[in-house]
Amino acid sequence: MKHPLAAALAVAMAIAAPAYAQDAAMPDKAATASAADPFAADSPLPLHYPQFDKISDSDFAPAFDRGMAEHLAEVKAIAENPEAPTFENTIIALEKSGRVLDRATSVFFNLVGTDTNDAREKLRADYAPKFSAHRDAIGLNADLFARIKTLYDQRDSLGLDAQGERLVERYYTDFVRGGANLSETDKAHLKDINGQLARLGTQFSQNVLAEVNDSAVVVDDKAQLDGLTDEQIATAADKAKERGLDGKYVITLLNTTGQPPLSQLTNRALRERIHKASVNRNSRGNKFDNTAIVSQVLKLRAEKAKMLGFDTYAAYVLDDETAKTPQAVNDMLGKLAPAAVANAKKEAADLQAMIDQEQAARGEPTFKLEPWDWAFYTEKVRQAKYDFDESQLKPYFEMKNVLENGVFYAANQLYGISFKERTDLPKYHPDTFTYDVFDKDGSQLAIFIFDPYARASKRGGAWMNSYVSQSDLMDTQPVIANHLNIPKPSDGKPTLLTWDEVTTAFHEFGHALHGMFSNVKYPYFSGTSVPRDFVEFPSQVNEMWADWPSVLANYAKHYQTGEPMPQALLDKVLASQKFNQGFATTEYLGAAMLDQSYHQLPAAQIPDAGSIMAFEAKALAKDGIAYAPVPPRYRTPYFSHIMGGYAAGYYAYIWSEVLDANTVQWIEANGGLKRENGDRFRDTLLSRGGSKDASQLFVDFTGHEPDIQPLLVKRGLAEAPEDGAPPVEAPDDGGADD
Repeated sequence: MKHPLAAALAVAMAIAAPAYAQDAAMPDKAATASAADPFAADSPLPLHYPQFDKISDSDFAPAFDRGMAEHLAEVKAIAENPEAPTFENTIIALEKSGRVLDRATSVFFNLVGTDTNDAREKLRADYAPKFSAHRDAIGLNADLFARIKTLYDQRDSLGLDAQGERLVERYYTDFVRGGANLSETDKAHLKDINGQLARLGTQFSQNVLAEVNDSAVVVDDKAQLDGLTDEQIATAADKAKERGLDGKYVITLLNTTGQPPLSQLTNRALRERIHKASVNRNSRGNKFDNTAIVSQVLKLRAEKAKMLGFDTYAAYVLDDETAKTPQAVNDMLGKLAPAAVANAKKEAADLQAMIDQEQAARGEPTFKLEPWDWAFYTEKVRQAKYDFDESQLKPYFEMKNVLENGVFYAANQLYGISFKERTDLPKYHPDTFTYDVFDKDGSQLAIFIFDPYARASKRGGAWMNSYVSQSDLMDTQPVIANHLNIPKPSDGKPTLLTWDEVTTAFHEFGHALHGMFSNVKYPYFSGTSVPRDFVEFPSQVNEMWADWPSVLANYAKHYQTGEPMPQALLDKVLASQKFNQGFATTEYLGAAMLDQSYHQLPAAQIPDAGSIMAFEAKALAKDGIAYAPVPPRYRTPYFSHIMGGYAAGYYAYIWSEVLDANTVQWIEANGGLKRENGDRFRDTLLSRGGSKDASQLFVDFTGHEPDIQPLLVKRGLAEAPEDGAPPVEAPDDGGADD
């Protein structure tokens, strides 16, 4: 759940300042704002789409400073209001506060993630502790909390609807979790901890991005790139030229442990170089080494949790998630790990057999399967088992066709929404695409930005963010962006996707739908403002349409001829969906269990910088997830998720996937891709944001509590019941009111 004061840290939350607060505290505010300031007022563009062409880096610091000052003045007016606290003059006033700061930070932090530069990184580092202090100045304001507590104690008699009552409860909970009940001495110490964490988190992420670029592998001889396509080789040459290395080739790294070229490169020595460059990032003892930062962050988090009444940081985090306790997370992960590793070992045996067979055919000695061999021989085994490989698929997955005739088409069929590209709005980067999104009645629903390509200025991974969030209170509609990290081909060449990149596009659009379909009153509850272990659930459900026969047939067409993917190849793709799931589950669980191992430690047991990597190895072994050919998806020093919003929460993906697997089973049993199912999913779940308990939203849609069995079957870790699962009928009420 988003903190109600997250606007101070770049999440679009509070939007309008209350008139009485403006008049009482800042009568000259409008006069002091520059007419040219792009953050002084709501953007005049459609749906308040940001004026990227009018925003310069020099605009941010003045907007931050003015925005924080105005926000604090607004909050002071609320806290010191002589009138008795009411829902309107306290909670709603807070919801409407911080407009300038919100506009500036939402744009700034989104740009830092998508297209950073030295000036933005300096601003980020300079303002991280200032934003932390600003948030604490509000969250630890005793007079403000007293008003919130009064309303919380009276919430049953305020005459509020369910959403309003929940808003009071969430504000109270967030203030308590933020330290509002601490002594003044402890509040001062907590502010110091939060400031340190903000500074260290920024430094960590800056080191990760810098090390990804610094660790790129330089190749002198084109022959070593055997296995890559001509287009990939040309891209590697272009990357080298950008670094002043004419005549050489540069293999850039993604932030995950695994690197895509490993599935193609025939040169084993180069595969090893790339793998080792990847896994050793941020732990090489250079200026980008993150081990000391990790140790310090973990200790500060454990200390903070103890101050707030929790034994460990994991206990603190999970208390506000659907999981509730570390034991619940441990139990679920513990059920999955043995089956995942067992499957990975079976897959490894197939890979080793392929290695032995090939080496014998060459008359050369065999070698032991290593992590840098896995992806390469997986493709060979896939081809042998299913008679196809990724290179056969990619011509049928041209990027824009996948987006418009796959991702958008599925959304149209399921929800009735439609899309139209527009080129008149300004862009923060030329490699982006912008679309109007129209609802089933033809009215405008949202604006969608698609940012597909990897670049040195962009963080790794794939994500969704919101520039403007939906709120009835503020009369705002969503401006949503999806970001991928697809290698950009050289000029004039098509962007052809792997199957993983296709499913990632569907996944991220699931997040976008969650944001675009939001239909709540209060900004606090908008879009994806749900528990971290629930937020991945709708996006994982949307992945099911990537290989849904009618959807796949609509977009899987050859980029040159327009011919549909042959049915025989299509059948092989569908048959291979559980292939390599032992590896995929094991590498994910390695990271998820490592996250819990760190955050379930009390402060006294947290390893120092020199022991971080040894602790990582011991923790993986202890949890039974240590299997050398399958390292964790992220190793500790570049595990950005746990330095950010997924601290003690990386388990959320698999936790959400339990809900996903149950929901997919329900949808399939009730007719699949049809409007009735889409309308139901939208009405009972996607539109509700955080306005209702997340677990109840799942039950409202499926009609039952979640069961882990469908997930085990989906990942190939258990067999499906012989007779299949019976259809689950929808409950009569179709979901509860707000």
